[in-house]
Amino acid sequence: MRAVLTVLVAWGVLAGGGMAGGAPATAAGTTLHRSPARSVAPGVAYGEFRMTVPRGIVHGHLLTVDLADPRVSVDLLYPGAVGARSPVSQLASDRGAVGAVNGDFFNITETQHPGVEATGASVGPAVASGRQLKGAVPDGQRFGPVMPPGATTEDVIGIGYDRRARLDRLTLRGAALTSEGALPLRGLNQYALPVDGIGAYTPQWGPASRVRATCGTDTDRAAPCTTDTAEVTVRHGRVTALDEVPGAGGVAAGSVVLVGREEGARQLRKLHIGEPVQITHRLVGRGPGPLRCAVGGFPIVRDDGPVAGLDTVAVAVRTSAGIGGGGRLLYLLALDGAPGQTGLTVRELAELMVQLGARDAMDLDGGGSSTLVTGDRYGATVRNHPSGGAERPVPNAVGVFSTR
Repeated sequence: MRAVLTVLVAWGVLAGGGMAGGAPATAAGTTLHRSPARSVAPGVAYGEFRMTVPRGIVHGHLLTVDLADPRVSVDLLYPGAVGARSPVSQLASDRGAVGAVNGDFFNITETQHPGVEATGASVGPAVASGRQLKGAVPDGQRFGPVMPPGATTEDVIGIGYDRRARLDRLTLRGAALTSEGALPLRGLNQYALPVDGIGAYTPQWGPASRVRATCGTDTDRAAPCTTDTAEVTVRHGRVTALDEVPGAGGVAAGSVVLVGREEGARQLRKLHIGEPVQITHRLVGRGPGPLRCAVGGFPIVRDDGPVAGLDTVAVAVRTSAGIGGGGRLLYLLALDGAPGQTGLTVRELAELMVQLGARDAMDLDGGGSSTLVTGDRYGATVRNHPSGGAERPVPNAVGVFSTR
């Protein structure tokens, strides 16, 4: 009975108090038709919708998650390393998630830097099961649509230990403490470092090459890679290796690799083998308490309305995560990319999330990455049609869990 009531309450929020088959909701020249939702697990409902816009039909898939249900939890899914990718269905199946959507934009290609390996790492901060995995790349190094004014790569949507969802901004704070003083850290497991910066790479980074971290600038992702670089390996608090060029291969347990460019490289070159170095780092948010999980994107809805400056031209298949019910309802949406259906502009996506009940919402990676799955004991089922014809491997996903 609790499960049935949860689904009905969640869908009631989405339908504005009415069930599918009643009068359709309309806004800005669109017509929205919702199918009846069904329970995929206690506290988690799945449904579909179709929206008519002047240029055609939009088909979408929606998970509604009741965070007030003690049987429900949400976490960031990732393939065991920051610099790695897997399909959403695989990420969900490996963890036994009952639902998931793809997450952040990521370093998908390096055509601008021939010979440099694309890392597959995500753009923004990432937190999984309370573990802070990575920081945000500089704004000019990101992939994805143009962000609205005021947004940064530090923006995230996350779930706190209070079991409430919220939009937040996670800023890296850290340093390498040496005998000569503190060297500020400007990166944590990032595919791009700020000019003159030093970044830390932990075992969570994985085996991907660290060369990409020294390419581009804070304002131009396509700028050439710098040759003024240095890499230092610190193991159990002491320098064990010095190199001029960033390397590849996994970082050993108990070790941290420091990569510097320009002035950061010059500072690292002052270190010597055996020197003690203590490395500290943490992601600091602005909200009430730390986030147990978080994924990057950029805000499209705040306080019940679309944010100013959203793109109104580019139409694409899109993914979004929204928040309602005082942080107790989470909406996970992915559009369908089947042939013959249209997508949405970012502004239209924001208006749709408001119609669906979101007070705040984030735009996540779209296009060929947009994927929504539901799962059971047999594995995960992809509910939408990815626009590329097959699932695209992605660096992370928002996973939903429920005890049956």
